[in-house]
Amino acid sequence: MESHQATMPKAARATATRRGSLPDEIVIWEILVRLPAKPLLRCRAVCRAWRRITSARDFLLAHHDHQPSLAIFSGHNPWIRGVHYHSILAFDPRAATDNDRLHAVAQLDDVFYPQASCDGLLLLSKLGSIGSTSRLSICNPATHQHAPLPGPPWNFSTMGMYPHRPTGEYRLLLQRERCKVVPDLPPNKDQPGCYVLTLGSGQPPRYIGWPETASWIFNVPVRTHDCLHWYPVYYPESDSNPYDPACGIKFMVFDTIAESFREMHQPVVSNYSYIFDMGGTLSVYTHDHSAQVIDIHVLQNYESEVWDLKYRIKLPVAEIKSLVGDFDNYRDSDVISVDGGVLLLVTISEWLFHVDSDGKLVNSFYRGRDGLSMHGCRLKQSLVQHTFFPALEGYAVNASPFI
Repeated sequence: MESHQATMPKAARATATRRGSLPDEIVIWEILVRLPAKPLLRCRAVCRAWRRITSARDFLLAHHDHQPSLAIFSGHNPWIRGVHYHSILAFDPRAATDNDRLHAVAQLDDVFYPQASCDGLLLLSKLGSIGSTSRLSICNPATHQHAPLPGPPWNFSTMGMYPHRPTGEYRLLLQRERCKVVPDLPPNKDQPGCYVLTLGSGQPPRYIGWPETASWIFNVPVRTHDCLHWYPVYYPESDSNPYDPACGIKFMVFDTIAESFREMHQPVVSNYSYIFDMGGTLSVYTHDHSAQVIDIHVLQNYESEVWDLKYRIKLPVAEIKSLVGDFDNYRDSDVISVDGGVLLLVTISEWLFHVDSDGKLVNSFYRGRDGLSMHGCRLKQSLVQHTFFPALEGYAVNASPFI
């Protein structure tokens, strides 16, 4: 692969020398490549050389690699000029101000919920009318590209989204549960199990099998080592768990290249447990019923499946109560990786709390009646163009649902 310097035109490299400032290769490959998407788009207006270089695919891929992976939320906004705004928000702990830390990455004209994310893409669901299933669409918040996805003639739930490296295609992993019975199905289309849908192919979902663990309840997967990883949701006070934790709990793993399933050992925990990505390393965080203590286990070796308890975080309950009054209100939590460490995000009612690994309350955000919903997805912004978008019927740029 050519070096970044080799791809820089000689005239552009000489520009900075004539101006007595930084060489353009430093400005572009060390500064512009690290900018968020919106400021980078503005920088394209500086000169033709910058526009050409920052529009090239190799630069856009490098730019995407430098973007942080941000936790995303959804929030309802009041009616403004007859439109009920719906926001997709991201939390960036590195930002300098509170407004920049919790900021909108998309303003939508209808209510959509993030279902999956991958390489800057968001899979959104929109509830249909009473008695109908939700409708899926795919979008890129950075480029304002959006397209509805054709709905199959039978019900599916979404397990994840991934790039298929051998073909360069983007695919959805779908599940049709055994218990779902839909009348008037096409012949041979009623098989329960897992399916793969290739975006923009025009082909129906392709059946790939039914792993035993697919009947369990899973949250948003983590993608690493070319695999999707799920941790089964476990409720210690419930009698309806689909597996026996005494027999050992396992990840379900989906190899995105071979498109096959396997299992993986994980730490045995007796509390509510969730998977997350800690800088490319699989990790699991757990909490008890009171949700006042968070334990974080980290996978030390992917091949040998060795785990280590790395953090035990005690929430600053007294400080949180002083703001929300009742800590027993419905709350949700998420753990994000930052610079090799972890930060804890807790939502209670209209509040978002930012807690560090020592249990210190770093910041709090009040959303009021707009509310805040946590989805477990991550967004890493990308300006890379994808060929599947124009192949989807209803594809549009800078149009509804974007505002």
